[in-house]
Amino acid sequence: MPDFSLSPELESLRDMARKFARTEMVPHAAECDRSARFPEEIYRKAHALGLMNLNVPAEFGGTGLSLLEQCLIVEELAYACGGMTTSIIANCLALEPILLAASPEQKQRYLPSFCSEYHLASFCLTEPGGGSDAGALRTRARREGEEYVLDGEKCFITNAPHASLYTVFATLDPAARHRGIAAFVVPRSAKGLTPGKDEEKMGHRASSTSTVRFDGVRVPVADRLGAEGEGFALAMRTLDQTRTPIGALATGIAQAALDHAARYALKRETFGKPIAEHQAIQIKLANMAQAVHASRLLTWHAAWTIDRGQKGTLESSIAKCFASDAALHVADEAIQTFGGYGYMKEYPVEKLLRDAKLTQIYEGANEIQRTVIARELLRGYA
Repeated sequence: MPDFSLSPELESLRDMARKFARTEMVPHAAECDRSARFPEEIYRKAHALGLMNLNVPAEFGGTGLSLLEQCLIVEELAYACGGMTTSIIANCLALEPILLAASPEQKQRYLPSFCSEYHLASFCLTEPGGGSDAGALRTRARREGEEYVLDGEKCFITNAPHASLYTVFATLDPAARHRGIAAFVVPRSAKGLTPGKDEEKMGHRASSTSTVRFDGVRVPVADRLGAEGEGFALAMRTLDQTRTPIGALATGIAQAALDHAARYALKRETFGKPIAEHQAIQIKLANMAQAVHASRLLTWHAAWTIDRGQKGTLESSIAKCFASDAALHVADEAIQTFGGYGYMKEYPVEKLLRDAKLTQIYEGANEIQRTVIARELLRGYA
């Protein structure tokens, strides 16, 4: 049985992230949500403190944290603001394909600059017509000598308008589906690459999301990651690594919702006593607490599994799926605990519900996670 007690070093790491979240993020979260402002000054501070590029090894200037350490940080940041957290950790997603598939020369060329200076990167997989069907890419990569020419469009790309680098998945042959996909690293300066305007979103409004168009973008063969046809497997390996922190992000949102609800229940009085003394509210809070604790333990278990060198596909899918479903439910119950006030933007819990919803969708919608869970489960019985 794994020991999930935190060492003094892990406690210190979590406390550092908590202090940053409460002092730098919380005071601006509501304003950034209302105005959909991208608070780059906060992201720069996060970079300076070592809260970005968490998965980049020390040899390239990163912190090289374990997945469990990353999850401790992500939960604390998400407690303050889910949207800001999405933008802060997006580099981990975008740089993971480089960590998994780049040659030593490519890693040295791409990674150190992200750690020495503030830069953002974007992971470009999702397309307008594909959604969860990542094998049905329509963005084309056509080889011409020592270059590829990319044409197509990606959508829902985090930090795209602000990124200096994009990891892009494109197909050499749509008829080949999964077997025809390749991965590329494309700089923002590439001619023909055009990010779209910011999307107007329901939640995570402090994070920037847009389309990215590729119109005859020329990419040197030296900027391809791995071999032709290996792109789909690389995307799936990447998501196996980065899915678990989404469980942590959802857990942070759920913990915030529980804390707000419990504190409000102790202050709000009806029928001559605090509503926390009413059994109906106590049952709500008890169920919310169970969901938060289970989410955290499932997330930590997935991180522990992957940190031990196992693939962790089953564990990460369970953690992400359960924690994101739980976050939406806990935030909804927090609003119900607040009653009519919970529906008002003056109070914090309605934002938590909007932010929780995205965790069920991105990095693999929960319908896909359940398919993955079933597939991995049944392999053990075949």
